[in-house]
Amino acid sequence: MNNNMDISKLMNTLSKMDKKDLENGIKQLNQVLSSGDNKKIIEQLKNNMNK
Repeated sequence: MNNNMDISKLMNTLSKMDKKDLENGIKQLNQVLSSGDNKKIIEQLKNNMNK
């Protein structure tokens, strides 16, 4: 996984979000960072972004 590409995608996604979506995204990010099962959560987030 290329971190530079992921950060670019993240910044692009964040720029399109309204405040409520951004807050939800931050909550999800906090879950990923504090989870022992972060790979599964990252895959779920990727799937949600593709919808």
